[in-house]
Amino acid sequence: MKYLVLFGVLLVVYLLWRHQRQGERDASSARKTKPPPAAPQDMVACAVCQVHLPRTDALVDPRGRLYCCAEHRLKDAV
Repeated sequence: MKYLVLFGVLLVVYLLWRHQRQGERDASSARKTKPPPAAPQDMVACAVCQVHLPRTDALVDPRGRLYCCAEHRLKDAV
């Protein structure tokens, strides 16, 4: 009989411990909210090789043409 009572007490302690851990896990996951995804960028093609790249990374010549690198900008200027 005493083993049955001991088993019952241990079971209650285990269930309380498990319930507490589950609550901590839920609280920590609620705090870790993901930041919103970045806004899509406008993509442009290089005038020489047609590689697509973000407009912010493109080089612009005086005529308004876009290039992926300085080498292509110089190559197209000739």
